[in-house]
Amino acid sequence: MKFHHLLFFAWIVVFASCKQEEKVHHYIKFNQTAELYQFLEWSPDNRFPLISAHRGGPMPGYPENCIETFDHATTFGPMVIEFDIAYSKDSVLVIMHDDKLDRTSTGKGAIGNYTYEELKAFNLKDDEGRETKFKIPTLDSVLSWSKGKVLLTIDLKKGVSYAKVIEKVRQYKVESNSIVITYTADQAKEVHQLAPELMISASVQKKAELKRLNNMGIPNNRIVAFVGVAAPDKELYRYLHDKGITTILGTMGNIDKSSLANPAKMVYYHLANNGADILSSDNIEQAAEQLDKFRYNKKLSSTHIN
Repeated sequence: MKFHHLLFFAWIVVFASCKQEEKVHHYIKFNQTAELYQFLEWSPDNRFPLISAHRGGPMPGYPENCIETFDHATTFGPMVIEFDIAYSKDSVLVIMHDDKLDRTSTGKGAIGNYTYEELKAFNLKDDEGRETKFKIPTLDSVLSWSKGKVLLTIDLKKGVSYAKVIEKVRQYKVESNSIVITYTADQAKEVHQLAPELMISASVQKKAELKRLNNMGIPNNRIVAFVGVAAPDKELYRYLHDKGITTILGTMGNIDKSSLANPAKMVYYHLANNGADILSSDNIEQAAEQLDKFRYNKKLSSTHIN
């Protein structure tokens, strides 16, 4: 009888330990595009700075551009998930950054040399080169998973059709949690003409670039302004914010390295305080902790965050 009691007690301890280790996911949910527009329309009373997990937030054991990694990223805070789309040999839209498979998977050579069925045989590798059990996802699977969980920033590799990606966004009804990344004004114009309801990430590193976008017919209320990978002058933030435009600053690279080397400087906190709204980072754990503190100190909240 005592032995049974000991077994039961041991089971309770193990169960409680497992429960303690479970991490909470912080999801973002928009039921319709009007809610996304309102969330991204900048005003002093409508700020909610976010982290954009570059390539989905890879960490040891979690490869880049992988749904399991995307979901893991949400345990650090509400997330924008940035990911990359490429074509398989049979024109299936798959999630992969590099032209070749070697760095991030157990495959070899160009991704375009393999059909999707052939790609399914490979496992993804993390940034340290360790093989995981995770597979190369399709765009279909990412869009299906994302609804009610994250805001997406969708990056297309060279040669991938905006029209085909937009078709998928509409098929899965994720217009309310998608932002399409563009690199030139002509690309932004193409996306807006194909899908005027979609939010667009467009490069705006000086005032003239916004004016050009406007002259091409793209309204401010469909633009999220990518301001570069170095913090701009506060004047650019003020100019964009006065027009209701939310900004994205790329911290991957030198800013992330600086923060890792000097965590006490609270780099991400100060970037948000100076006007940055979305920080595209490879250092999501540290960035999320600092933004959480910033939002707490500034008493910023959103009904769209659980």
